[in-house]
Amino acid sequence: MNKQVEPAVVAAANTVSAAERIEERAERVKQATSNAVEKTKDAVDRAADKVETSLHGATDKAAAGATHATEKVNEYSERAREVVGDARERTDEWLETAREYVREKPVQSLAIALAAGWLAGRILRR
Repeated sequence: MNKQVEPAVVAAANTVSAAERIEERAERVKQATSNAVEKTKDAVDRAADKVETSLHGATDKAAAGATHATEKVNEYSERAREVVGDARERTDEWLETAREYVREKPVQSLAIALAAGWLAGRILRR
């Protein structure tokens, strides 16, 4: 009977041993998977931080560019207002000078106007 028990004991021992090996391997696979997931998570977090930093930098540059452009537009707008104001003043001065001349010398003004009209008519006919 001992001979029959021994193969059964050996078979049972092999089964336990195989089960332990499977369990050990499963634990190693589980640990390796956990490590891989953790490394991947760390890499994704680092990449996300880099993207966020880059986006913040790009946003800051865009905002600075927009601010600079707005300042330039305001500067040119103000300069344009000054130029238009100066042109209006010169036009008003020229018109006032012309009015004074017509008041002081109406006959000569009429002669100049007739001559200018005749000359313009001759130029435009051609």
